Amino acid sequence: MDNVKKILDVFSKVYQKLRSEKRTKYHRDLPLADYFIDRWEKASSMGFGEGTSIYDASLVLGEVKIGKKCWIGPYTILDGSGGGLKIGDNCSISAGVHIYTHDTVERVLYGNPIAIGSVNIGDNVYIGPHTVIGKGVNIGDRVVIGCNSFVNKNIPSGSRAYGSPIRIVGRIEDEQI
Repeated sequence: MDNVKKILDVFSKVYQKLRSEKRTKYHRDLPLADYFIDRWEKASSMGFGEGTSIYDASLVLGEVKIGKKCWIGPYTILDGSGGGLKIGDNCSISAGVHIYTHDTVERVLYGNPIAIGSVNIGDNVYIGPHTVIGKGVNIGDRVVIGCNSFVNKNIPSGSRAYGSPIRIVGRIEDEQI
């Protein structure tokens, strides 16, 4: 039991040191594992593109492919178990975003098979916090999805969209925003 206490004491000191460093340098406090897991290394080990990072607090299921220079925020769900999920290059998937490639509604109500549909997200896409993207959706290139949206239909390239359900509210101009 003494050895366990010693190990816990060492772990606690390392954790406090890392926590203090992150607070001082970045003004942030993270979930425990994110102090010990390198986000870029995790992304690389999952076969994601160069320069992509994913928080350890993210859940990844099934066939998920992510391009280069993407940021996958904390507490995201990337569910490619129902037909695959593909995210292009230079995308930001904000905290709390859920992307699904299946649902069980018809199975629960009628005993039908689980409904599946792949999700494809183009290049240079921003998905706002707490957005839910349903199965079978395609999102084009250079798209901004506002926070708290429910994306249940395809969004063409160059669109600005938000809402629950999603609606297109404008276009991305060629000039910088």
